Amino acid sequence: MIKKLSLVSLFTLLPASFYFAQTTVFAYLKDADGKPVERAEVDLKGNDNDVTADKIGYFQFVDLQPGHYQIVITKPNYETKVMEFDVANEKRKDLGIVTLYSTLTSADQGLAIIDNDGDDEDSNSGQASTVGLLQSSQDIFSRIAAFDLGFYWFRPRGIDGRFGETMLNGVSMIKSDNGNVDFGNWGGLNEITRYPEISQNHAPSEYAFGGNSSVVYKNTKASEYRKGFQFTQSLTNRNYRNRTSLRYSSGMSKSGWAFTAMGARRWAEEGIQEGTFYDAYGAYLGIEKKFSDKHTMTFNFIGAPYRRSTSSPSTQEVYDYRGVHYNSYWGYQDGEQRSERVRKGFQPIFQIQDFWKINKNSSLWTSVSYQFGKDKGSRLDWQNVQNPSPTYYRNLPSYYDSLDPNASVVNPDGTMTTAQDAFQTSLRGWQNGDPNITQINWDRLYQRNMQQAPQNYYGQNGKRALYYLVNDVSDDKIWNVATHFIHNFNDTTKFLLNVSYQNYRSEQYREVNDLLGADFVLNRDPFAATNQPGKTGLYNEGEENVTKKVGDKMTYDYIFRRQEVKVNPGLKFSTGKFDVFVSGMFGYSSSNREGLFNHYLYKDSYGKGTDYNYWNYGIKGQAIYKVNGRNFIVYNGAYYSQAPYLEDLFVNPRVNGSVAPNVKNMVVNANDLSYVMSTPFLKLRLTGYLVDTDNETTVQRYFADGLALKSVDADGNQTNVQSAFVSQIMTDVKKRNMGLELGVDVKVLPTLSLQGLASIGQYTYQNDPTTYFASDATGVFGNGLPYTSLGKAYIKDYRQGGTPQQAFSLGFRYNNPKYWWVGANWNYFDDSYLDPASLIRTEGFIQNDLTSSPFYGLTESDLRRVLEPNKLPSSFFLNANAGKSWVIGKYYVLISATVNNILDNRKYITGGFEQTRNAKFDTFSEDLNREYPLFGPKYWYTQGRSYFINLQFRF
Repeated sequence: MIKKLSLVSLFTLLPASFYFAQTTVFAYLKDADGKPVERAEVDLKGNDNDVTADKIGYFQFVDLQPGHYQIVITKPNYETKVMEFDVANEKRKDLGIVTLYSTLTSADQGLAIIDNDGDDEDSNSGQASTVGLLQSSQDIFSRIAAFDLGFYWFRPRGIDGRFGETMLNGVSMIKSDNGNVDFGNWGGLNEITRYPEISQNHAPSEYAFGGNSSVVYKNTKASEYRKGFQFTQSLTNRNYRNRTSLRYSSGMSKSGWAFTAMGARRWAEEGIQEGTFYDAYGAYLGIEKKFSDKHTMTFNFIGAPYRRSTSSPSTQEVYDYRGVHYNSYWGYQDGEQRSERVRKGFQPIFQIQDFWKINKNSSLWTSVSYQFGKDKGSRLDWQNVQNPSPTYYRNLPSYYDSLDPNASVVNPDGTMTTAQDAFQTSLRGWQNGDPNITQINWDRLYQRNMQQAPQNYYGQNGKRALYYLVNDVSDDKIWNVATHFIHNFNDTTKFLLNVSYQNYRSEQYREVNDLLGADFVLNRDPFAATNQPGKTGLYNEGEENVTKKVGDKMTYDYIFRRQEVKVNPGLKFSTGKFDVFVSGMFGYSSSNREGLFNHYLYKDSYGKGTDYNYWNYGIKGQAIYKVNGRNFIVYNGAYYSQAPYLEDLFVNPRVNGSVAPNVKNMVVNANDLSYVMSTPFLKLRLTGYLVDTDNETTVQRYFADGLALKSVDADGNQTNVQSAFVSQIMTDVKKRNMGLELGVDVKVLPTLSLQGLASIGQYTYQNDPTTYFASDATGVFGNGLPYTSLGKAYIKDYRQGGTPQQAFSLGFRYNNPKYWWVGANWNYFDDSYLDPASLIRTEGFIQNDLTSSPFYGLTESDLRRVLEPNKLPSSFFLNANAGKSWVIGKYYVLISATVNNILDNRKYITGGFEQTRNAKFDTFSEDLNREYPLFGPKYWYTQGRSYFINLQFRF
């Protein structure tokens, strides 16, 4: 009688070290219809004895010693199966019948090589696409959400990606400054990092405590890759056009050595967005040494240098003129395209891991990682001249239309005209795509700089730059040390302990990139003369050289430091019909800022500041009730605190060391309950969830017009300020994310499956948080602090932004026995919003500064109309994919293709933000009533139909 296979856990599997013995282990592979699956490859991890199933699906391993083992079963068009088993003192061990289910979304079909490398410097971190988390998952909801919905910036449960954990070879890849993960650090190396282990949402993980947005664990042991070469060539029409990669793995030699190396390149002379280019490389080297059956060490190097340009968000006016592929960040110089926004960087990672099988019940993994390098982002800057961006509000037709038609205005070329004529000229230029109007005019910027008469500035004679390019630089040095300990008390009880330490140091500064024909630029605030009369305006008082040339630091220079320790014990056990997993967390972090510039406005700008220390704690639990072998009830709960990240802690770290008031540990209380069914014909998960977040701190920085500010000098003299760069801080923000998730996979025929998803959520703000305001134009306020309180921001019950709160998907998958497949699905999104800007929802927004009382005649209905939630249009999309694979002797060939947004829908807004440059009701409402508001919201639109074609060759 064939025994049933016993899995260690329904949702998480534990890789471990292995050793050889005297037992024969065997099993039979069958598909969902009970038919044998032949020619599947079965890989015994830590061993070079890979085998292939025969015509009746039979495979075996011989001479295995007692111990714990893991095998990975792969075959084109079938889900990758990962299994664990134990060998005792027995001659033969029968693993029974192992069922392989067909799949169309495995990473082997080329769908996971889509990269999310958009311009996220101008978008908040919460809008990160889930494309970065593509996976091969048994859970149908998670799989559809990642592969089909994630492409359209859908976030499961509306959870910010900063509340997750991504690990590479045992260490966290989370950046301490903002909590994000830079997936570009291993960009293009998909064949190396493609099979992560994932604990979904806030479920406990064996590798880290995590947050409430999944724990993703990637391991890159050189011996675990398929022996031989793998060549991949991809074509697409997104951020890049071409991708080429080659991987080689030696397998484990008799002397105990294994090597894996890979190189990749992605490039485009111009991407799908106008004026963008892409040039990125990826390299991996893995070396593994097996000292004994119980001891292995690995070395991993990962490096991915890149240089690419980014694209801009725009107002609806601009999209209506130029379409969704318009990009304001480029223009022509001497007839050649040139972008102002270029990101480039290289931050290689070096890692050493030690795997030690202490005894038959215990094992210990230890990881040491060091990452360093610079990330640079360029942008145009200017002094004492108008913003040269073609989408600056004074350069758009709507601005000229808002003026008296007979008013005199200055053309971009410096000539005078009337507002009426300027409107007609601007409108024709935008409608016809005149690059002198719709794009940056680099030649004009050079001409203005070179026309400057040489003068003496701070002892240097030359032409001062009015326009110039700068780089914002992050120079990082990150150490990580982590251990992962496992002890099996018996077959049903396991203890886990993870201990990690991170030392993060990042110098962040601005440097001169290009002077555009001038001799130098002044390291001086161009607004100081009007906003801070009588003060030096120097960004670094006391420095010898105020005139900066290419490569010199200017504007700001400071160091972020953070040390963090986490201890994460866990216990997994089974009793009766229950599987239980309890995980705890104790953490400590210490953060500080050291200023290297002495800013003219702030006494705390220079030198090392205070250490801000936070203790963290938490507990997670999972309970699985096995109704029977195919029906389960699953509960996941989490309650934990998280220290603020560096950019949330400091109000404006570029110029001072002040900390946002009342900053506390964020507290998360998350719960979900699921019904899971898994049969050969039906897979289903129905989940209800509730996630409450308290004490969150958010910081936004932008430029605002219409602010009634006053700067005060040392003698008490006041100066009115109407325009300024500002920081907006909200503390004690409370959020609630709740909803239902349903994922269904029905096998209608042996070769045909229907799949569906429904995600119905409601993500809201639960209170009116206190809002604080800071501005370099004001400096220190009358309270003696570099910020002032604006009182409460009335945003309770507003919807959170950044993702659709309703999503549905329905599709089919057809697998032909001749190893070709085709599939398609329909996706629908609704209830997507922009995050509410808090500044315009404070009491100051409705107060007339002349009377210190609400604006005359203002009614509640007027206010509701102006401040109603900014809801985005609903949309639907059709996707399709197809492919074919061949096995020719020892060679494997795969070709696959995916087309997203087949109907070329260009009306879907993936994200954006409200502009708050008019911070008073009278000017805000007046602007809102225009056909095209001068300061309307800025959006990112979906980019239309896209394709991805992938060819893979293994030999």
